[in-house]
Amino acid sequence: MASEKRSALNKELLFLILQFCNDEGYKRTAHIFERESGCYFDMEFFEDLVLNGKWNKVEKYLSGFTSINDNKYSTKIYFEIRKLNFLEALDKNDRAKALDILMKDLKVFAQDNEELYREMTQLLTLDNFREHELLSMYEDAESSRKILMDELKKLIEVNPIFHGKLKFPVIKSQRLRRLINQGLNWQHIQCKYPQPNPDIETLFEDHVCQWPQDHLFMQSTDNPQLDASLPVFPSSWFCGPSTVTQAVSREDICVSGPITSVATTSDNIGDSNTMSQNSLLGAEYEVASTVLHPGRNHSPESSVSDDLPIISMNNGMLQNFEPVSNTDLPKTVAQILNESSSPMSMDFHPVRQTFLLVGTDIGDIGLWDVNLGVKLLSRNFTVWNIGACSTMFKTAMMKDPCMSVNRIAWSPNGSFFGIAYSKHIVQLYSYHGVTDVQQKLEIDAHVGGVNDLAFATPSKQQLVITGGDDKLIKVWDVITGVQMHNLEGHEAPVYSLCPHCKDGIHFIFSTSVDGKIKAWLYDNMGARVHIDAPGLACTTIAYSADNKRLFSCGTNKNGESFLVEWNESEGDAKRTYQGLCENSSAVVQFSPIKEKFLAAADDHVIKIWDMDKVEQLTIIDAGDLPANPHIRFNKDGTLLAAIASKNKIKILATAYGLQLLNASVTGFVNSSSDVSDGPRKHVINPSLSVANYGEADAHEPTNCNEERIKDAKQKIVDNANNKSGVCKIIQISMPSQCKSLQLNVCGEADKISKLIYTNAGNAILALASNATHLLWKWPQNDLNLSGKATTDVPPQLWQPRSCSRMMTNDLTDSTPEEAVPCFALSKNDSYLLSASGGIISLFNMLTFKRMMSFMSPSPAATSLAFHPQDNNIVAIGMDDSTILIYHVRFTEVKSKLKGHSGRVTGLAFSTAMDLLVSSGEDAQIFTWNLGGWGKCKSKQLQFPDERIPISGSNTMVQFHQDQVHFLVVHETQLSIYEAKELGCVQQEDQAISSSENRLVVI
Repeated sequence: MASEKRSALNKELLFLILQFCNDEGYKRTAHIFERESGCYFDMEFFEDLVLNGKWNKVEKYLSGFTSINDNKYSTKIYFEIRKLNFLEALDKNDRAKALDILMKDLKVFAQDNEELYREMTQLLTLDNFREHELLSMYEDAESSRKILMDELKKLIEVNPIFHGKLKFPVIKSQRLRRLINQGLNWQHIQCKYPQPNPDIETLFEDHVCQWPQDHLFMQSTDNPQLDASLPVFPSSWFCGPSTVTQAVSREDICVSGPITSVATTSDNIGDSNTMSQNSLLGAEYEVASTVLHPGRNHSPESSVSDDLPIISMNNGMLQNFEPVSNTDLPKTVAQILNESSSPMSMDFHPVRQTFLLVGTDIGDIGLWDVNLGVKLLSRNFTVWNIGACSTMFKTAMMKDPCMSVNRIAWSPNGSFFGIAYSKHIVQLYSYHGVTDVQQKLEIDAHVGGVNDLAFATPSKQQLVITGGDDKLIKVWDVITGVQMHNLEGHEAPVYSLCPHCKDGIHFIFSTSVDGKIKAWLYDNMGARVHIDAPGLACTTIAYSADNKRLFSCGTNKNGESFLVEWNESEGDAKRTYQGLCENSSAVVQFSPIKEKFLAAADDHVIKIWDMDKVEQLTIIDAGDLPANPHIRFNKDGTLLAAIASKNKIKILATAYGLQLLNASVTGFVNSSSDVSDGPRKHVINPSLSVANYGEADAHEPTNCNEERIKDAKQKIVDNANNKSGVCKIIQISMPSQCKSLQLNVCGEADKISKLIYTNAGNAILALASNATHLLWKWPQNDLNLSGKATTDVPPQLWQPRSCSRMMTNDLTDSTPEEAVPCFALSKNDSYLLSASGGIISLFNMLTFKRMMSFMSPSPAATSLAFHPQDNNIVAIGMDDSTILIYHVRFTEVKSKLKGHSGRVTGLAFSTAMDLLVSSGEDAQIFTWNLGGWGKCKSKQLQFPDERIPISGSNTMVQFHQDQVHFLVVHETQLSIYEAKELGCVQQEDQAISSSENRLVVI
């Protein structure tokens, strides 16, 4: 059995080598390999040889698979080939060649059929061999070869020797490179000191990282004269002169490769997002740990990434191997919203992901809570200050007072939103939660319509970018309304905008209605990049949720639509997706779904693609959609809003999205219509037989609906004002309210000091009193399809096979009786910072290997937190009441925060509020801004009556998922605070039970 498996694997290896040769264009080598290995008979190649009369090559190729005497089919094949070669020689009156063929090639058949051989000999004596009655139908060489080939195909197909050799197996593209890449990954994992950007100089020997002894992080010194403030766009993107000076390519391990700059070659630990473009096997095949992948968000200062370190042999070769799950796609109509006019544009709030902004064709805007199906607020269009508007705008409004919303969008943190209107103006609002919306700015931005609007924060400055019918792109300060930049260069109205950041450089992609794409810096120096959209289509551009891949979708004047992924390093289309309608009446709208799928609204349905496959994956038929509806996903990709007919908006949800909405699937979807791994044309057609959600006429709501909406609004406002609790604390008093699991512990871990869930929610990480870390992971199987934490399936104690030891903190210089164990996970669970009263250790969660150690006591670290946007920056709460902001890459303290009067026991970041919250044994809470690390506010905890906290009590803090509220845990209470003003919105005191002398948290 083992030998059979080995033989099967060897055969598969032969196919991989063949695939590699064909992919590389080594066709001649591939055919030689086919003949010598005998693993695959290329019928097309064989037919080409036959039809071109290359008889020597025909027999040579055939000899690799069968010989004349193998069986009757093989004998017949060779005879028919040689016979036609003989007849063609006679037809050309080349009797010498014909005689040679007869004596050397055909004589081997004489002993089995002497009569036939004699007749063929007699043909040499005839002036025209067609005089023979059996050859009278012979016309010419070309037609005879076609007849012969048809006969040979039949003989080859029935010949048992060729069974299993006529069909090439279906193999994913670049499979051999993928296997090599996995081998390099494994070797890199095994390295004692794995480096972030390993130099893969050869495949002839195993890869081993040589760790520098003098410094943990080595900085690149190549090309120090290059100006890293300028992004280096690939030369193939340029269609004319440019003001950008191109950098010279590095040649560390290159045979050849794309142009790059020093800004793209930082030495970042485990950062698959920060890679150079050095090529190992030429420009097309690159080492992904050192390759700048198109669309990835790179930061020159980033040296510890949330992505696990990956070595790749090919740019874009690594694919997501997770199986497509039904729960990943929004297949259920969970809500239907009714607008009073036709919706034109929508956008989900980036934090409150069930809040949907909507703009209509009469200029109205509304904010919906899609969870309850109610509109929280509505604003009719009005000009705020007509006196400040231009004469051209006033004239346009006098001629036609109608106004439509072209684009409505939230700022990245959800604190602002903007509306681009069909005439001249942009309006900006500040948003403070639920229904608290304030007018911020009104800008007479463009002559004609404002077609798109987008927010950006270069250098932490809040900017809004607009593009209009006047062919201009303008950049405005959100706070002051001052115009910062005026970008000229398009020759047609600007259609869409896509601001982005790469290598720490902020720039803007823009498209115009004539199918041109340009890229700009935040200056007035003109476009740096000029390329044509596929088909010169009116195009929108978007990055995947992880900012690693760039896509565009557009429709040209002929109705042809193009959905493509861009090779950003080369400036051309990496893949073009199939399945879009060829005669669209409007521009096809699209959206990436996180980092897995693409969705496009086309032909009255929503079409879905796997990002890594050009073939259409499936169709979602939500029913009653226009030909090319506007669609919008929330940030997590769990909810999809699609504009339907009759002023409706349909909210589709994934399985998790339904949980987010607290919605029931009952009555909304036929369980048999899930998206499956079956045929890609499978159609999801959710049943809409239940009309509980908004099917009543929006213009004449029933009293029941009015009351429901009124109650829902009040409930939302109450929740936002924390009158009924942001997160309701429920008293657990009965055993039936709990489920429990006992986690298996191996080794000497007798006491658990700290315990947390991983950010992915699929594992528990613990720190034991002996400084050892324990990791339990939930398996993904038939009993637990999601692989997330559950009490139905016990998690398993896990550690990598390559590491026999657990992650253990260094206890040198620590005082066990005074130690305060602490740890923190990076955002994507890739890295662990931990200390047990001694030195701080940084571990790789994939390999369990210690990457570095720093900061010996005293004072000792008592709390830790990763900056959520830069893993190189960590906050360290100390035993001496200070907080250190430490840069891991540069191994230096960036700032020292003072304010607490006791050890710091809790730290938590909020990117939405740009704050760090700290707590300590002094029962105080501080907030610090992330810009200059200045102190914002402080608050003393309020203790229950007659309760005096024990001296040295720890106070812990943790942010809610809305990044606005945080939980405070103290021995006397559980409290919820809002971060901006440090207002206590809810407090549950710890009570002393009268029946037992113990504390009960309610």
